Amino acid sequence: MTALRILVVDDSVLLREGLVRVVEEAGHEVVGALGDAVDLVEAVGRMAAQLVVLDVRLPPSFRDEGVRAAIELRRARPEIGILLLSQYVEVAYAQELLGSGAGGVGYLLKDRVASLAELDAAISRIAEGGTVLDPEVVTQLIGRRRDPLESLTRREREVLQLMAEGRTNAGIAQALVIGVGAVEKNVSAIFGKLGLDDSGSDHRRVLAVLAWLQASGG
Repeated sequence: MTALRILVVDDSVLLREGLVRVVEEAGHEVVGALGDAVDLVEAVGRMAAQLVVLDVRLPPSFRDEGVRAAIELRRARPEIGILLLSQYVEVAYAQELLGSGAGGVGYLLKDRVASLAELDAAISRIAEGGTVLDPEVVTQLIGRRRDPLESLTRREREVLQLMAEGRTNAGIAQALVIGVGAVEKNVSAIFGKLGLDDSGSDHRRVLAVLAWLQASGG
């Protein structure tokens, strides 16, 4: 895809510079590298960034400044892609960010990004309006919701988690070693039990699942 203008935000100098190099090696332009997310919306506008890669925990408290800045950016500039890249899963804020009903967002764990190709693929998917989630993020999000999920079978839970990771029906079938027809039946059952309409779009299915997680509260 076309090279993107990317803003990198990480408080660690080594990690920040490493991300800059990785992003540039993937063929994108790094328009800025910041150590905190103060005035992130203004910085994105000033640097004409198209996508932001940022840590969840940033100065001054190193708790949730990054993800809160991402939520603010999403509200102010929903067209900007956001990739949270962190060692931690902040479930409450992740629900608010991911459950907004808009694409172009991702949440990956640093220790589980295995290659440049994987990071580049995530950036590309987000830039195209997709959603990219680490399986551990999905597990913790789903783990917070009990009552509606109790009606799902074990297989339906497995399919739901893979759906929320952005897998297509074919990808789910391959991961679970079952037929595509069986996946389609499970998907229909999941949407029926959770009161969600199947739009026929893989990306919209992910957003629907995340929107349901957000709407469930708690």
